[in-house]
Amino acid sequence: MTDPRTDRWSSAERGKAAAVMMLVWVAVLWALEAVDLATGHALDAYGIVARDPDSLGGILAAPFLHFGFGHVASNTVPLLVFGFVAALGGIRRFLAVCAVIVVADGIGVWLISPSHSITAGASGLVFGLFGYLVVRGFVERRLLGIAVGVTVAAIWGGSILIGISPTSTGVSWQGHLVGLAAGVGSAFLFRPARRRAALTP
Repeated sequence: MTDPRTDRWSSAERGKAAAVMMLVWVAVLWALEAVDLATGHALDAYGIVARDPDSLGGILAAPFLHFGFGHVASNTVPLLVFGFVAALGGIRRFLAVCAVIVVADGIGVWLISPSHSITAGASGLVFGLFGYLVVRGFVERRLLGIAVGVTVAAIWGGSILIGISPTSTGVSWQGHLVGLAAGVGSAFLFRPARRRAALTP
């Protein structure tokens, strides 16, 4: 999936659009947490409650909700970086990738998280975008994408491995793991239709 409109943009225009979108995205997360604090954490109830049919709407809401400003802060930098880099490949494709990750991760969390647990936060999306960026270059056979993937893996790979470990306490390792898998799958799902015979820049 490509966006014919953004395909005609210059690199500077792509970068500006990606930066503005991610800054607005993160600002929304912080604003929602401020609302949550002002309402006595009323928004926390809209997270994903494992296997509760009434919480299925949380699949779409949970990535925008957090359990405190520290939780938001922990997701802010990786979401900004991964989102910005991923969006440089096209805004429409980026949003489609995010939609797949959010829905797949939400369903996975709903199915396999511990009973009565409430899950919220953008970390599932963060792990998904990490997986997407790491494998996208290899899937598309693009040297620049491979370099980006290797760099992202080298910087954040250790934290990702810890985040998907079942021994991690206080975090939804299930959401991290499913998000990571959904991101990797998205790299294959949204790869360009034309196969390249050789690596391209």
